[in-house]
Amino acid sequence: MGFFADSLNRIQPSATIAVSTKARQLKAAGRDIISLSAGEPDFDTPQNIKDAAKKALDAGKTKYTDVDGIPELKAAIVAKFKRENGLDYKASQVSVGTGGKQVLYNALLATLNPGDEVVMPAPCWVSYADIVILGGGTPVFAETTLENGYKLQPDALEKAITPKTKWFIFNSPSNPTGAVYSADDIKKLTDVLLRHPHVWVLTDDMYEHLIYDGLKFASVAEVEPKLYDRTLTMNGLSKAYCMTGWRLGYAAGPEPLIKAMCKLQSQSTSNPSSIVQWAGVEALNGPQDFIAKNNAKFIERRDLVVSMLNQASGLVCPKPQGAFYVYPSIKGAIGKVSKSGVTIATDEDFVTALLEEEGVAVVHGAAFAGSPSFRVSYAASTESLKDACTRIQRFCGNLK
Repeated sequence: MGFFADSLNRIQPSATIAVSTKARQLKAAGRDIISLSAGEPDFDTPQNIKDAAKKALDAGKTKYTDVDGIPELKAAIVAKFKRENGLDYKASQVSVGTGGKQVLYNALLATLNPGDEVVMPAPCWVSYADIVILGGGTPVFAETTLENGYKLQPDALEKAITPKTKWFIFNSPSNPTGAVYSADDIKKLTDVLLRHPHVWVLTDDMYEHLIYDGLKFASVAEVEPKLYDRTLTMNGLSKAYCMTGWRLGYAAGPEPLIKAMCKLQSQSTSNPSSIVQWAGVEALNGPQDFIAKNNAKFIERRDLVVSMLNQASGLVCPKPQGAFYVYPSIKGAIGKVSKSGVTIATDEDFVTALLEEEGVAVVHGAAFAGSPSFRVSYAASTESLKDACTRIQRFCGNLK
């Protein structure tokens, strides 16, 4: 009998965190490293949000709060869903956690039993599958293709659903591909879900405001009100509000589910930081104009990165319409040998050799269940991105 829980052997550490950590270690050892591995805006948190946190500190708002959020924050979340998504929720239908990851974790751990299946489009965010596995469930990957812009097609969703399916996890704009689903795209998927009343929907809207080219964001329960009673709509402040380290995520859904999530949280972390919750009230209720300014920079960076990566030998990089990632295919590099003699058999070989030889940290596609590819986060300065893409071009050019 080993000392550690068997469940721990079933999961992997987060690949994105692992790559970022390795990049930081190499940098600390004096290597010239550009890390494009973390999904983190390089912009600072807006001043009004920081001021609200300071004000909360000075006002002594440093005590325990309700487990899943202060009433003021829940009210701000209810108002946000109404204002931006046309969704009506009561405060009792809202759960606040320490980051979106905890909210997802609570929802899945509170609902999964051994044998339950969770369908997710692949490529998908690294943590979905591992959280499902930890909860005793089985991840089921519904494949998407580069030709379809990495958007899940209704027939692929239909094929993936079985009598054991408990959840469908849906993420638009998508991490890692940046794919954005229009209301029409979502409607085609919700039509499939209506035929399967036992399947619940967990929609991860974390990148809602990072959407480009005049596209309009749409959420599942908004597109198909008939799914309202079996949809958990999750969101958070990390990405659009540049608050990754603050750790604040939230969701709204049916009251029994929210209660179950609260019960679980009461035995893990209890409430999210009281100070951060007051900053969250200001983020949601305060001015939103900085988002469009940041997005203008993200669009410039996206266009630069897509253009430069498409000039790299063996890479094909589609142009995504949301989030701050690009997801180039390395099909053309498979089987080649790098300058230092590494054979590129997988996308992990590619990113490892790229880090060693050129000092650029990116995340391999296998981490997202979508190979052979890699993910670049373009939430970095224009100079860093130019330099990194030049190095990637050189690395690809040296493949023989």
